[in-house]
Amino acid sequence: MSFPLRDAVAVVTGAASGIGRATALELANRGTHLALMDRDAAGLAATAEAARHSGVRVTTRTLDVTDTAAVAGLPTEVVRDHGKVTVLVNNAGVALMGRLEELSLDEFRWLVEINFLAVVGMTKAFLPELLRQPAAHIVNLSSLYGIIAPAEQTAYASAKFAVRGFSESLRHELEGTGVGVTVVHPGGFRTNISTGSRIAAAIDGPESRARREAWSAAFLTRPPEMAAAAIVRAIERRQPRLIIGADARTAAFIQWLLPVRYWAVLKAAYARFLTPR
Repeated sequence: MSFPLRDAVAVVTGAASGIGRATALELANRGTHLALMDRDAAGLAATAEAARHSGVRVTTRTLDVTDTAAVAGLPTEVVRDHGKVTVLVNNAGVALMGRLEELSLDEFRWLVEINFLAVVGMTKAFLPELLRQPAAHIVNLSSLYGIIAPAEQTAYASAKFAVRGFSESLRHELEGTGVGVTVVHPGGFRTNISTGSRIAAAIDGPESRARREAWSAAFLTRPPEMAAAAIVRAIERRQPRLIIGADARTAAFIQWLLPVRYWAVLKAAYARFLTPR
């Protein structure tokens, strides 16, 4: 039985741009009312304006997902505005380039708090309301780097693997309830996560920024609308795991074949961007 999206109410984080914006607009096209959240107030307002053209109710909140006090109060606010919550899309995320030896603990902690702990915090805050619904769904954005772990992505891969583990365990805990869980592993999509990412302060400079831009141009090529369409279909189908993009599916297959040695095959694709310093 497919999950009904018409007149559902979805909370979407990171909705100002990229996959979050595209997913919000795709949900609006299906008749889903939206509670949109992001730190970027201008981008958030633009997404909301575009979504309202579909005739759905849209509310916005400028939000730092690591603000635990603000997150704790969100369910009450959203239910007050929309009457219910039936879908939660944990999309907000950041990136951080650097080897472990180059990263400070504060930099590592910054990424983990946004990319993993905020997913846990949002889910815990909204879960009681989701459980009250006859049917509800949670979508957690992991990454291709929640399946493989390239060099110089220690912090990012750690958080995205954690999102994957959290999502799978949560799905098992929720068996027998009306709440489903989808964990999403996108490959290379054009989003602001690359242009807005950080480089370890120890190595930040023109050369590192040029390498990041070259990596983005080479690997982040697909439009976010493609990911959004797949995510919304996964919600409708109550699909537990979604891998999006030929690059992600190929890398996941190689990892499945060679769970320990996959990097020996895949590193050639990254070699020109991961040169020794």
